Order: sequence, then C-alpha cells, then structure tokens
Amino acid sequence: MSYPNHSSPSSFILTGIPGLEDAQFWIAFPFCAMYFMAVLGNIALLLVIRMDPSLHLPMFYFFSMLAAVDLVLTTSTMPKLLSIFWFHSHEIDFEGCVAQMFFIHSFSTVESGVLLTMAFDRYLAICKPLRYSAILTGPTIAKLGLAAVVRGIAIVTPLTYMVTNLSYCGPRVIHHSYCEHMSVVKLACGDTQPNSIYGITAATVVVGSDSILIIVSYTLILKEVIGLSSGEARLKSFSTCGSHFGVILLFYAPGLFSFYTQRWGQRIPAHFHILMADLYLLVPPMLNPLIYGMRIKPIRERVLRLLWQ
Repeated sequence: MSYPNHSSPSSFILTGIPGLEDAQFWIAFPFCAMYFMAVLGNIALLLVIRMDPSLHLPMFYFFSMLAAVDLVLTTSTMPKLLSIFWFHSHEIDFEGCVAQMFFIHSFSTVESGVLLTMAFDRYLAICKPLRYSAILTGPTIAKLGLAAVVRGIAIVTPLTYMVTNLSYCGPRVIHHSYCEHMSVVKLACGDTQPNSIYGITAATVVVGSDSILIIVSYTLILKEVIGLSSGEARLKSFSTCGSHFGVILLFYAPGLFSFYTQRWGQRIPAHFHILMADLYLLVPPMLNPLIYGMRIKPIRERVLRLLWQ
C-alpha cells in the first residue's frame, strides 16, 4: 500500500517480533507476568515511600521519581504489545504511534537524568555528608526532577516534530513491537538523514554525558569508601551503591544495544534485536523495585510490616 507524496498514513501495522509470529501468543504470557510485576512493584514502592514519614528523604524521593518514570515507560508500550501478541491487533493510528514514540524516547531520557541525580545523591551522602541536608533541600530535589523531565521533553519534541513532517509513500508496516523512532523513519520517502543525525546525536550526547558524570561520581565514591576506617560503614556504602550501579547497568546496556543495533546491526537477527528492545522497556522497570525493596533496609522492613499486617 502506498500514499500520495507529502502525506501521512492514517495508521501503521506493527508486526510484533519478526520471525517469531507463531510463538508470540506464548511469549505474551511471561511478558504479561513481568508487566504485572513491574506495575505492582513500582506502585507498591511509591505507596510505601508516601505512607512512611521516615522515608521522606532525598534518596527515597529519587526512588519515587524512578518508579514513576518506569510506570510510564512500561504502560506506553506493554498494553499494545500484548494486544498484538494475543489478539492480533496490529494496527495503530498515526497519532497514537507518534505519541507512543514520544513517551518512549522522552521518558527514557528522563530516566537517564534521574539515574544521574541518584548518583549525585550518593556522592553527596558519602563524600559530603555534613553538607548533604543543606544541599539537597526539598526545592532542590524538585528542581532536579523537573530539570530531568524538561530535558527529556525538550530533546525528543523536535524529533517527534520531524517525524510528523516526513512524507510516507511506501509500505506502512513497522517491523517492530512498538513505534521506535528509526523503525518509523525507515518507512518515509525523501531525505531522512536529518532525522537519523539528530536521533544519533541526541542519544549519544545524553547517554555519553550522563554516563561519564555517573562514572566520575562513583569513582569519587569508591575512593571515599575505600578510605573509611569502619568495615561496617564500607560494607553499607558498597551495598547501597552496588544496588544503584546495578540499576544503571541494567538501564544503559540493553538500551544502547537496541539503539545502535536498529541503525547498524544488520547482521543481528531481527527477532533477537526486537526481543531485546521489548525486554529493555520491561525488565528494568520490573527489577528496580525488587532491587530497592530487597537491598534497601527501610523499604524492605516497611513492605514486610505491611504484608504482616
């Protein structure tokens, strides 16, 4: 099916996982279970922090931000993905596709910013403990969260605008489970190089700058922790920072793999790439509450107290 030049299609067709169409019905079951755990875990984390005044501290406010972002990321993709796998509801209207793309990429950028603020929080708590409360006041925490959101929206809005102004004159089939930027751009005719350049540049700058600052923060933290005289204090610091660093790796590693494979990974099987892209938006939001719930003692005790009651 083709369209007149300089027009947008009324809808697209999402294929799901190319090459695994016959298995998608069964793949949906573990996907649904993981989505349920992600939603339940992040909502539980938000409620526990909201209900317990002793958890109204900067570190837990950043946990809340991360949980809220994860809820948006999973909910923007998983309901449609499950409808594709179970009910063969492959069609998505053009506006819905653009909206899904906006939420996926903007809130992925927001999550990167939140992870950076969490690394900054741990740096202050361990390296500047006497100034921690004075620096991370309520207004400062709100400004950091707002800055992460504004940056994500500001970076992705031009990308979304560029997609809506492309001409689509070819097939309307997106070989993906959701509306990823380059998957949509590949369906356009004419010059799509500005879209590719902007997308690659934005992702590289965001991930590059954030990851470098996170590495610097944790290098300084590691240097400070090694110098602690108390073995118990070192163990506690390593435990808390280890949880944060695990979450950071869990977010960046599959995300970068999915992003760059979409552009240059022609030799990688399509079903493997798309499956990894799906899990990237599902596994970190599912595991983050479990990591913090099991590793952070105040949250773990509060959850167990609620379950006992």
